[in-house]
Amino acid sequence: MELPTLAPLTPGAALAFLPFALVIGVWVAWSDMKRMKIPNKTMLALLAVWLGVGLGAVLLTELPLQSWLWGWALAAVTLVVGFVANALRLVGGGDAKFATAMAPFFVGADWRMVFVLAASCLIGAFIAHRIARSIGAIRRATPDWISWTSRDFPMGLALAGTLIFHLLLTISGAF
Repeated sequence: MELPTLAPLTPGAALAFLPFALVIGVWVAWSDMKRMKIPNKTMLALLAVWLGVGLGAVLLTELPLQSWLWGWALAAVTLVVGFVANALRLVGGGDAKFATAMAPFFVGADWRMVFVLAASCLIGAFIAHRIARSIGAIRRATPDWISWTSRDFPMGLALAGTLIFHLLLTISGAF
């Protein structure tokens, strides 16, 4: 059985999603750096964006209904993979849930490009986080941030960056 070819996000759809994803992404990154937790509300908010703004994008842009529907299937698959990865202690629960909420936005994307983008965001976020935590003025301004002293890395920073840069690159036509 051959899988259907899915149209990726259109620049118009990505533009519609960006303001919401940007706010939610900053919320996720901030929360994960401060508390090493990604609130469940962020996942629900991002899925609500896919639902509401996504339906609007289907009606008002060239985003095909089939791609929007397959976005939900991609979220379901990501939820199962994330659940297993969390059970094996490979990723945190919040990271797995946020990845699930992000998944629909990558429907029809070239996965080679997605992996390059995700790896780049992970490396960039890790370096930026480690530099920021070594700067005294930043540490003094944010003394209660758990990620400064935690052995773990706040993956929400990298995940949010991946989503936001994906939308920006889609808008620019590079994705």
